[in-house]
Formats: sequence, structure tokens, C-alpha cells
Amino acid sequence: MVYDFDQPVERIGSDSSKWRVYGDEVIPMWVADMDFRSPEPILAAIHKRIDHGVFGYGGESQRLQEVICERMARLHGWQIEPEAVVLLPGLVCGLNVVSRAIGKPGDGVLVSTPVYPPFLTAPVNQDRTLQTAPLGVTTEGKTIRYAMDFDAFAGAIDETTELFILCNPHNPVGRAYSKAELEGIAEICARHDLVICSDEIHCDLLLGDTKHLPIAALDPQIAERTITLVAPSKTFNVPGLGCSAAIVQNAELRAKVTKAASGIVPHVNVLGIAGAIAAYTECQDWHDGLLAYLTANRDFAVDFITQHLPGIKVTVPEATYLAWLDCREAEIEGNPYEFFLKEAQVALNDGARFGEEGKHFVRLNFGTQRAVLSEGLHRMRQAMG
Repeated sequence: MVYDFDQPVERIGSDSSKWRVYGDEVIPMWVADMDFRSPEPILAAIHKRIDHGVFGYGGESQRLQEVICERMARLHGWQIEPEAVVLLPGLVCGLNVVSRAIGKPGDGVLVSTPVYPPFLTAPVNQDRTLQTAPLGVTTEGKTIRYAMDFDAFAGAIDETTELFILCNPHNPVGRAYSKAELEGIAEICARHDLVICSDEIHCDLLLGDTKHLPIAALDPQIAERTITLVAPSKTFNVPGLGCSAAIVQNAELRAKVTKAASGIVPHVNVLGIAGAIAAYTECQDWHDGLLAYLTANRDFAVDFITQHLPGIKVTVPEATYLAWLDCREAEIEGNPYEFFLKEAQVALNDGARFGEEGKHFVRLNFGTQRAVLSEGLHRMRQAMG
């Protein structure tokens, strides 16, 4: 079946925060929320559940746990049991629960920057000490590429560090880490006896020939120290349904996670569960079409930025629908986020929110119709003169 991702979807006037925050004249290319309708099987599953008419406590969570296990085995050869899957109402919630579960107040939580802003706030929210290690970055012409800097990573660990939160694929820089990089991370974490929390919410948004490897799938010993966070929300555009999962194969570690969530974190709602089951079992054709469209959008955006936005360098994302723009050499006065919002009427994410290494960068969401993406980029070009 052919899916038309170019078809406009009117979101102005809906409850979309993406389209409401900046007003009707601004093109929003910021928050990681796509402008495509979710696939029909998800809509049908939710309608079916609604038509039942009763919304008591749900009993489908076991089925979703089984579906997640089947999916990990099929895609990654990773064998997990349903009891290892802990359902949560959101990935940011998961980051906070894990930060709360591991160690004690004052202990260190390490992250690699620049990174999704909740990585920087979750440890502090839970009275932990945030520790950061910058990624390495190389430049080739007008494109940039990030990689793990193992010296910086190891050097940021001290006697208080208990947890490393990995972002793979990495938001905002678009890396899907190689097996060699993941093995290097795992070796350092094992050497220092760190728990790994791997945010893999973007693992199904693989562009071109990119492959994803869960770090817990490297070997059973690494799995024993790893908590993996997954969700259908980014891939199938259902973040508002609030359904995610932590995969925790170590029973002792799993008990810590469930205890940290107990009495505070609500159950996943029944519509979220219904939508997630449908997403993971009935939407492969739509998913394949989406990845082809996003790959073409990435190529379009990178080509346009490198050719028409002077002084700006950009990542070539291997995964996600997020591009990371280095504006440090552009002739832009002040904060580039503020410049493009005021002069181009395009809302991007302010790179400074992703850590110290994000200053004078912006993040651009290309998960939208090609016409919208083109209009936004042309506005940016015009604003730069």
C-alpha cells in the first residue's frame, strides 16, 4: 500500500502544543512530534476499545509485554521474557524513575552532551548529581558528525557515579551507535560497576541503511546491568497516548525500578496500550513508507542547508527526524533560535537547552510534509540574506 505523507494535516486550532505555542504565522519545527496522521490500525484499535464503552482497569498489559518481547527477538535477536517489561506512562517519566531508583541522593548520574534536555533535569529532580561528558565531533565540509569520546567519558566518572544514561539513537545529533562504540561504553561501565539506562525511543526511526543494536543485546552480562527504555510514541506519532516500557532483565534491578515508581507513577491508560499493540503488530507497511519519506526529507534538508544557509554546518542523521545545526560561524547576531524565530518566523529548538556544547546550535524537526519543510528552510534562507 502507498501512503501519502505529503498530504497536509491541519493542526492549527487542535490541542497540538507544537502548533499552538508560537502562533499561526510561525512554522513550528521544534518539538519531536511529526505532522503525519498515525497509521489507521492504531486509530481502529483505539476506536474499538472506545466502542466497548467501559474504561475500568485494563488487562491487556500482558499482551503488550509479549508483543515487545516478540519484536525485540524478531528485530534484534534479543531474547527477553515478559516479566522483564515494566510499562510506564512516558519515557521522561522513565528517566526520572530510573534516576530515583539507582544509588542514593548525591550520587552521580553521567550523560553525554549535547543531549535531550530531560537527561539534564531528571538526575537533579531526583537529588542526584549531574555529571556530563561531551561527545567528540568532527567536521567534513559543511557537515558534522558526533561520536563517543571515550577519554572524556571515562574521565567524567568518579567514585560517586552510579548510573550512565545513554541516548541511542542520540537526540539531537542523530547517531545510531556502532557495535564497537557500544562495546566501548559497556566495557567502561562494567569496569566502574555502573548501571546503564539506555533511552532507545528513536530506535525504529532508522534512515537509509542504518541498523540499530540495543546495548543490552551485546551479551548477558551487559544486559544484567542495563535498563532499556522503549516506546512507540516517536515512530508512530502517538506521544499523547502516554505508553512506554522499561526492559529490565535483572530481577534485583527491576525491583528497584518498580519500587521507585510505586505509588507515584500511574498505570498506562487502556487507550495507550491498545494503540501500542496495534503499532507494533499491524503497521509495518506504514512504518516502511515513513522511513523512506523521512530519509528523503533528511537528504532534502541537508542539501538545502549546506548549499543555501551560509556559515551553518549540519549533521546527517543516521536516525531520528531531527537535524542539529551548528550556527557558530554564521553571520547571526545573538542566539540563532531567537534570530530564526523573529526574522524567519520559524520555531526551532534552542541548542543551549541540550547542554553547554549546544550553545549557538539549533535543532530542526524534519518530520513534516515536504512542502512545510521547504517553506521553513526558504524562510531561514531569506532571513539570512
